[in-house]
Amino acid sequence: LAFFTSGMAMAEDKVIKISTTTSTQESGLLDVLLPALQKDTGITVKVIAKGTGAAIRDGIDGNVDAIFVHDRAREDSFVKDGYGTKRYAVMHNDFIIVGPTADTAKIKGTPEGADAFKKIAAAKALFVSRGDDSGTHAKEQELWKASGLPLETGTSAMEKDGKQVEIKSVHPAASTNWYLSVGQGMGKTLTLADEKQAYTLADRGTYIKYKFGREVPINLEILCEGGNQLANPYGFIPVSSSKHPHVKAEWAEQMAQWLVSAKGQQAIADYKLHGKQLFFPDAQK
Repeated sequence: LAFFTSGMAMAEDKVIKISTTTSTQESGLLDVLLPALQKDTGITVKVIAKGTGAAIRDGIDGNVDAIFVHDRAREDSFVKDGYGTKRYAVMHNDFIIVGPTADTAKIKGTPEGADAFKKIAAAKALFVSRGDDSGTHAKEQELWKASGLPLETGTSAMEKDGKQVEIKSVHPAASTNWYLSVGQGMGKTLTLADEKQAYTLADRGTYIKYKFGREVPINLEILCEGGNQLANPYGFIPVSSSKHPHVKAEWAEQMAQWLVSAKGQQAIADYKLHGKQLFFPDAQK
């Protein structure tokens, strides 16, 4: 009986918490990866889905055992500052700019995201921003900066973990009438942009889920894709036990190794919706 009880306790201990982006959650990828991980390793994962900025803060505060995010600059800083043990390159997809079929800003076929943004601003076409300090929001600000347009810094408030948090970000100057910051995840942002027939920046995986994987699909079309500016790599980083001794470093590392293994990478490559691949493995090349 003692042996059985001890075994049960060990099994229960193989539970870790990760903070990840809404895009990995809403794309449906984790619904495939996590059961396979549990079958192979016995690890159960509790997922907290939020914007990349908030997910990284969870890691800094020691609230989770690992983070799975897509903002390379902040990921590298997280490791450099000693909060993460190592960044594992797991997969990538890309960002896309989507909008209504009418395409009033005439961005279709524009090769680079910053140029498409300039056209949207020139047309004063409605643009919906996530405005949530996520990796997608960070990429959006990067594109506005690359556009060469006059920018201004704004402050918005959104609720995170039951608290009101202020988020500072840049956006085009004098854009009050056409630029809408909503402080929401990718799925809700796509839904709102669809309702308003507006443009928005999205990750391809979540867009495919909302365009082809729902009974009532969104009607937005991909109008700008490809180009170096729209790359979107994802990294998995175990939280360092040197900073936070309570984290379950062994199980987080085991999850990292599974994700970059041939089996984990194949599971990522095989995940498709209506024949469309959402993510592309980066570790097995």
